[in-house]
Amino acid sequence: MHALSGFSLVSLLSLGYLSWDWAKPGLVADGPAEASDQSSAAPSQPPHIIFILTDDQGYHDVGYHGSDIETPTLDRLAAEGVKLENYYIQPICTPSRSQLLTGRYQIHTGLQHSIIRPRQPNCLPLDQVTLPQKLQEAGYSTHMVGKWHLGFYRKECLPTRRGFDSFLGSLTGNVDYYTYDNCDGPGVCGFDLHEGESVAWGLSGQYSTMLYAQRASHILASHSPQKPLFLYVAFQAVHTPLQSPREYLYRYRTMGNVARRKYAAMVTCMDEAVRNITWALKRYGFYNNSVIIFSSDNGGQTFSGGSNWPLRGRKGTYWEGGVRGLGFVHSPLLKKKRRTSRALVHITDWYPTLVGLAGGTTSAADGLDGYDVWPAISEGRASPRTEILHNIDPLYNHARHGSLEGGFGIWNTAVQAAIRVGEWKLLTGDPGYGDWIPPQTLASFPGSWWNLERMASIRQAVWLFNISADPYEREDLAGQRPDVVRTLLARLADYNRTAIPVRYPAANPRAHPDFNGGAWGPWATDEEEEEEEEEEEGRARSFSRGHRKKKCKICKLRSFFRKLNTRLMSHRI
Repeated sequence: MHALSGFSLVSLLSLGYLSWDWAKPGLVADGPAEASDQSSAAPSQPPHIIFILTDDQGYHDVGYHGSDIETPTLDRLAAEGVKLENYYIQPICTPSRSQLLTGRYQIHTGLQHSIIRPRQPNCLPLDQVTLPQKLQEAGYSTHMVGKWHLGFYRKECLPTRRGFDSFLGSLTGNVDYYTYDNCDGPGVCGFDLHEGESVAWGLSGQYSTMLYAQRASHILASHSPQKPLFLYVAFQAVHTPLQSPREYLYRYRTMGNVARRKYAAMVTCMDEAVRNITWALKRYGFYNNSVIIFSSDNGGQTFSGGSNWPLRGRKGTYWEGGVRGLGFVHSPLLKKKRRTSRALVHITDWYPTLVGLAGGTTSAADGLDGYDVWPAISEGRASPRTEILHNIDPLYNHARHGSLEGGFGIWNTAVQAAIRVGEWKLLTGDPGYGDWIPPQTLASFPGSWWNLERMASIRQAVWLFNISADPYEREDLAGQRPDVVRTLLARLADYNRTAIPVRYPAANPRAHPDFNGGAWGPWATDEEEEEEEEEEEGRARSFSRGHRKKKCKICKLRSFFRKLNTRLMSHRI
């Protein structure tokens, strides 16, 4: 188990650090001068990097986007830094996190389909060098707090084996904010809060947003500002279940829609947690040589209080509401501050950008899909990125009206895929729920309003939009610009030739928390690991030949359940 340098959990408890009171919002300083007397001289060492990732926060759900939700900290940090208003993420949890930590598209990690479920023998590929591992090579201390959601069936998959010196958080994707219980189906429930590689039973009962902010502050309190630090804070907020401390709910008591009210309270609580982390950076001497990056992980879930208005779609879709992210960079090191950047940026870009800031190097041999966008962010230069592969998912339900013929013989338009090249965005297959959904602040939403924004028809499998001119995706130009459609279909085909086989294994009964003392955690034995490796090799061989090879009876049975699980989980996500 990895402990914080200079402090143990026992010492933290004895000092009262696990109380929220020591950093109440009312006690937090608003500016650097109130927290410390740090010099503003140019730094002589690599910057401290603080990456804050929120979960399911909608594009509309921040104050500076005109929201009815109070986010004064995020508004101030963004206003004083650089707002990223052409920033893209992935439509669901695991894909965004995997691309952040590897700098690679999903098609190059085998995680093209859905998320990693708790019972799946799957994780971020072990042959990938992660961002924290690269930063460790550059001399950084690396710490993670919050939601992992990149697999844990083997110990080698855990955060502390993938480049983080310490970890406090959950391994799965959806836990109770107080009890840290998570169910992956009826009766398949377990505890999921871990410190290092041990189950943190004793921390149950504390609201996760507050707990994670406290741990981030403790790391800063116990770390020397003279040694470069990478702190990755992946809040569980504001993912379901919708739970919030009562004092935050009271602020939104006049909001008629109950889900929106709870969601708003959770966002404001998270905003104050960011305020406390920022204050700790100033208090302990990190701020003047720090880079704070804020990002959402996917679009908001509109059925659970979130809002992506005026963008189209929601979490889990490839419409702008699913993939346009909230993002900004706040740092005294920025050369041009207090501005909005329209530079094209994707979540894969943080890998080479942060490695470059740390003084490390990347090369073509690393196989990265990201670009170093620091000059674009800090100096206002043009972005080196001109296109984004949002994804190609061959396992998602094929569109009924798609075909290879409909794709000019270049691409099977039944396959779910999305790509942006320059100002053009192309979607094929089934992009997901495509309505425009205004913020649901009323107790009940008027049906006549709702129907005005309903997607009229899904009897098609190709859409083309000029995103620069039509960011809300209201004017489909596929019929008017077949030349552009052909060009983008060819780019999809080019990308697909570089894809590796999808890895989406069936659930393993050994993963049940009952076999692990009631907690989610690694379960694979050496024999099971060998079986999985053999199956993976078999899938890769079959993929290269364009068909699956017949296997033993148990393998056929596993294949059946894998396909069944794929269909069920696709609908559920």
